[in-house]
Amino acid sequence: MIPSLLSIDPLLTAWLQEDIGRGDRTTDGLGLKGMGSGQWVAKVSGVMAALPIAKRVFQLLNPDVEFRAKVEDGERIKNGQVIAELNGPLNALLTGERVALNLVMRLSGIATMTRQYTEIIADLPTQLVDTRKTTPGLRILEKYATQVGGGQNHRMGLDDGVMIKDNHIKAAGSIQVAIESIRQTIPYPLTIEVETTTFTEVKEALKYGADIIMLDNMNIELMKEAVSYIREENQQIKIEASGNITLENIRQVALTGVDYISSSAPITRSTWLDLSMRLD
Repeated sequence: MIPSLLSIDPLLTAWLQEDIGRGDRTTDGLGLKGMGSGQWVAKVSGVMAALPIAKRVFQLLNPDVEFRAKVEDGERIKNGQVIAELNGPLNALLTGERVALNLVMRLSGIATMTRQYTEIIADLPTQLVDTRKTTPGLRILEKYATQVGGGQNHRMGLDDGVMIKDNHIKAAGSIQVAIESIRQTIPYPLTIEVETTTFTEVKEALKYGADIIMLDNMNIELMKEAVSYIREENQQIKIEASGNITLENIRQVALTGVDYISSSAPITRSTWLDLSMRLD
């Protein structure tokens, strides 16, 4: 679901202000008064994302701008394809061009790589989820792009759920102490996830009531053993695999029987989808 305007308008306004500063010297200097039209054209193939957000960028500059998307978010596009048509005051079209294109190219790149990962495991029950490795200020939109590409969102922030990682365990002294301490302070609906790297840690997380167990950077054989053990002990616990997930190994990981595979790659390693605006 696309983020609400209440969430994204302050972000878009700040990014427009960052780009425009004290004024668009080039466009303002031309003294443009008329209307114009143009097209957005794809220069590579990929998966489209964030066209409604691009539309909002232009409308914040001038509500008279008409931005008509020719494809839906999540749709595959081809090199040379017209993906949007614009009509409105020329100065708004020119001033808003870069911010709008930057966002759509960045988010479409994430959607494209996410789709590559999810298609490999599409016939399996395992779901791909993202991580908190996001660009500061862009998280809500980058995670939207993950959804567009077919992935699921992990927690949006630290207040969304508990994830006890290796440094938390070291700070607390043990998995037992970490779980028992946190369980006393969190609201009822929140779950507790524990990151494990060894079979001993899996057993401890299971023993002390973790709701989700992450198998982090385990080899395939150890992962299979851990999944089998957890399933025998408690069918309700969700299992997540993480660490060095690639296009080459994601299916092998999914076949171990984990419920989720988390990876930062679609966000941190994706390339921008090249687009351009051409005025008529």
